[in-house]
Amino acid sequence: MFALCKLLLMIDAYAQTNVLTYEQFMNQVKNHHPASVMAELRIEEGEASLLNARGAFDPKVFTDVAQKYFDDKQYYNMVDGGLAIPTWFGLEFKAGYENSGGDFLNPERTLPGNGLYYAGVSAPIGQGLFMDKRRAELQKAKIFRDMTVLDREVMLNELYLEAGKVYWDWFMAYETMLVFDSVLIVAQLRLDAVKRGAYLGDLPNIDTLEAGIQVQNRLLALQQARLDYANAKALLAVYLWAEGVVPLEIPEETRPIRLSEIEKITPDEYYLSRLDTIINNHPILGRTEFKLEQLDLDRRLKAEQLKPIVNLKYNALSEPIGNSPVEAYNIADYTWGLQFEMPLFLRKGRGDLKLAKLKIQSTTLDFSMKQASLLFKATAAVNEWSTTVEQINLYERTVQDYNGLLNGELQKFNAGESSLFLVNARELGFINAYIKLIELLTKNRKAELKANYAFGILNQQI
Repeated sequence: MFALCKLLLMIDAYAQTNVLTYEQFMNQVKNHHPASVMAELRIEEGEASLLNARGAFDPKVFTDVAQKYFDDKQYYNMVDGGLAIPTWFGLEFKAGYENSGGDFLNPERTLPGNGLYYAGVSAPIGQGLFMDKRRAELQKAKIFRDMTVLDREVMLNELYLEAGKVYWDWFMAYETMLVFDSVLIVAQLRLDAVKRGAYLGDLPNIDTLEAGIQVQNRLLALQQARLDYANAKALLAVYLWAEGVVPLEIPEETRPIRLSEIEKITPDEYYLSRLDTIINNHPILGRTEFKLEQLDLDRRLKAEQLKPIVNLKYNALSEPIGNSPVEAYNIADYTWGLQFEMPLFLRKGRGDLKLAKLKIQSTTLDFSMKQASLLFKATAAVNEWSTTVEQINLYERTVQDYNGLLNGELQKFNAGESSLFLVNARELGFINAYIKLIELLTKNRKAELKANYAFGILNQQI
């Protein structure tokens, strides 16, 4: 009888001409998958948001021209233009030139014939002194830029986890298909041998029926294994792209690495001894901390709005003489203004501030829940990882034992001291143990993926 274990060793050399390794697959995902490209775009989004917020502090050139003509008369002609420079401290510097004229010009708009140059500053000395919307938006944009770096890590961790699982599912489906391919060969060889034995009278005819049933069962199992492999390969192709825009097809002859080429991976002390420290550096928690910083800026801005609006404005004036705008400058020539405004009950301001504080409280609680959840997931992932190592050690021995039982039963069968039923039973035990070993090795690699994902460092391992 042909031994199944020998055939499994022989198929190690099968289909090795075009192997897609795990490292090659993940590098392709890292460099070309659309989700990976989108993660990089997230960084650019943060930079663009920061650039947008900084625009609120851009100096502005302004011009305001107003004229009215009616009944062949120029009622008025007013021109005001200059440069305004906002600053981080809430002050706004402004310099410009204005001129006016006309038959019916408002007397307060009347200016010297050469117009007036002015330069001054406006300053909030109440609401907006320490925080205003422009400053808050700029600081929030800086936080958002830093948050996009963590968003990128979270997106890549999600992508690499799913892609890695798909590869190892493909590997398991391929190895399982080869197992059932080999056991079908063994079943067919055994059926031929039993038929010859029955023809010669060495074996009962009923053994041919049992051997034929085994061939049918093995063929059915192989067909299912081929279907599982085809589906796993199709799903794998979803993660293979060129430049993030062109999906790739996997050549028919492409295969994953073989069972004999991988070993179980054991978690080291890095995961076991620094569990709390690693979890606290998780990008999901970091992103929540940045969100808390943004909410605190909102709180500060809402608290600022409880203050009265007190805006002070001052402009020095000078009539140009010749080409000099300051030759006629006099310290007594100026305009100034004061704006004061304050709601009597401050209900809107107090309500906004309370809502801002409630959001901070809610997000703080959410941070604690996420921290506890991540700690549990990381602990569970490491436990699963460690357990798969122990299970693999156990099943490596189990497969050897089943192989020993099968070989012994075959020797007894060849000597006429056993039945085909017992041989099939021993062989089925060996097949199930071998497939279980494949599943455990796959589970071990997935457990490593899940552990690195739970710690938020999977993208650093690729």
